[in-house]
Amino acid sequence: MSEWKRFVLDCRQNPKAGCTLCISGSEAEVLDAGEDHVVRKHGFQKSPALRSQLKQFLKEEAFAR
Repeated sequence: MSEWKRFVLDCRQNPKAGCTLCISGSEAEVLDAGEDHVVRKHGFQKSPALRSQLKQFLKEEAFAR
């Protein structure tokens, strides 16, 4: 069985956002959900540049067995 990497995107990384949402899942899932969130709740416009910025904030979640 292969290990699946799990990533986290946490709005608290930007204290100016005033948001506590934290999203975890596969890289693609987190980027999709994160993009939808910042567009809907923080007024950003969807764009490749936005997705690229979000990707910079991704952190790999530690996995404990």
